[in-house]
Amino acid sequence: MWHRFSPGGMQPPFFARGAVKFVILEMLQEKPQHGYEIMKGIESRGDGFYTPSPGAIYPTLQMLEEMGYVVSHTAGNKKIYEITAEGKLYLAENKENMENVFPAPGEMPFANKLEPDVRDTLDELRNLAGTVVRGGRAPRRLRPEQYKEIQKVLKQARIDIEAVIKKT
Repeated sequence: MWHRFSPGGMQPPFFARGAVKFVILEMLQEKPQHGYEIMKGIESRGDGFYTPSPGAIYPTLQMLEEMGYVVSHTAGNKKIYEITAEGKLYLAENKENMENVFPAPGEMPFANKLEPDVRDTLDELRNLAGTVVRGGRAPRRLRPEQYKEIQKVLKQARIDIEAVIKKT
């Protein structure tokens, strides 16, 4: 569910349609995990803006298992999921889909209620988020000091945007 940015109670998708499977596979590539761990990992990666429900995660895990992209085993009372070689290949073959994990403003349920300037601005924000995500998974991942520099730039951008908004 969305914790913020829910105009009029509508809940826009955090990920583009069908993208959650790629996010899950990417997380399982890092290490085997159980469903709740995946949900918390997505929440963490989304900076608390989105907490996926079990109804979004477990059916996707089941589908991925049926497709042969993940396998599961029980450890104690938890079902642990692990990406398979087929899953890694599928993820590599569909890398371009990871470029568009965030929904385009036009795909949001309330998009028709947004002014064109708002949609265009949100599209730029989506592109920015995609740039940061790609930097985190590049073959040569960003270094901690690069993340600090990006955070500084983003913080300054937020301050500048707030100043522009206050001028209205």
